[in-house]
Amino acid sequence: MRLAVLKERRAGELRVAATPDTVKKLIGLGLTVAIETGAGIAAAIPDAEFIAAGAEIVPDAAAALAGAGILFAVAAPDEAVRALIPPGTLLIATLGAASDATLAPALAAARIDAVGLELLPRITRAQSMDVLSSQANLSGYRAVIEGAYEFSRGFPLMMTAAGTVAPARVFVIGAGVAGLQAIATARRLGGVVSGTDVRPAAKEEIKSLGASYIGVDDEESAKQTGPYAGQMSDEFRKKQAELMASTVAKNDIVICTALVQGRKAPVIVTSEMVASMKPGSIIVDLAAEAGGNCAETVPGETITTPNGVKIIGHKNWPSRIAVASSQLYARNLLTFLTNFWDKDAKAPNLKPEDDLIKGALVTKGGEIVHPNFKPAV
Repeated sequence: MRLAVLKERRAGELRVAATPDTVKKLIGLGLTVAIETGAGIAAAIPDAEFIAAGAEIVPDAAAALAGAGILFAVAAPDEAVRALIPPGTLLIATLGAASDATLAPALAAARIDAVGLELLPRITRAQSMDVLSSQANLSGYRAVIEGAYEFSRGFPLMMTAAGTVAPARVFVIGAGVAGLQAIATARRLGGVVSGTDVRPAAKEEIKSLGASYIGVDDEESAKQTGPYAGQMSDEFRKKQAELMASTVAKNDIVICTALVQGRKAPVIVTSEMVASMKPGSIIVDLAAEAGGNCAETVPGETITTPNGVKIIGHKNWPSRIAVASSQLYARNLLTFLTNFWDKDAKAPNLKPEDDLIKGALVTKGGEIVHPNFKPAV
């Protein structure tokens, strides 16, 4: 069976869905691997390395997809590429179907069997193929690095003959995978770090990394027991806003990581809070692509407010650390396929009764099979 990997066509997407290491393992399963020329260049993988791993380099998407049974991708292919995908092909990618109502019907109409890895249930068995966690981890690291670059003073306490430079005060909003990595990275750089999350369990995780915990503890937050935060009530948001207002004003760098799966990001840092910050302060908004946790964030841009606060609203944060994120993402894809690989048939076997397949399979045989995307009756 032929597996195709294409050059990503989304603007600003620098990742690739395979590495030489995963290519070798895919070939070990009995697959032939076709990679579009230049697919890995932005992730520091030249064609020669793919060739050395045993892949075939082809000139364009059409050549890669000709006769393919499986397609690995970072993001859902656009309409032009979907037209080239043979019916019955298994597409494994981060589809983003929850934010694009037209995608699932289009995939079904093209008879593409599509797996959205971002939809995998958050269970132990799925951890090694959890693309949200692998990419968020690197995003949290990158957020601190970019915040430090823009911060015009310095991160650690510096004592010199000419005087002392105080350490940066860093506040991380959201203590999921990205937030915890941001806390750990900011601590390594020497910052005075605090963090918050609506989930009580995050309190000990924040403190275990050497940061101070700041949060609203009430009955509603006590119900937040899952690995990801759920939607909160207006009353809770009011309490949170009061606490955030005093905290944000005291910090030099605020890193926003709060996301609710499949929904617009909650606005936590208001315009009034931004106005209260000192000139030269930095806000890094990892939720920018989902609208932003900061009211003043401009998705895709870095702006400076009238009071001198710089707000970094990059989209697609994993792509800003493309070499490492490609390595982890490609490994997630390989692990998923390996788990559902029939060694005798040398083909994938997506068992419909399996919890992972129930959670991640969006289309199959020309039908939308995922309950979240089926059209209303």
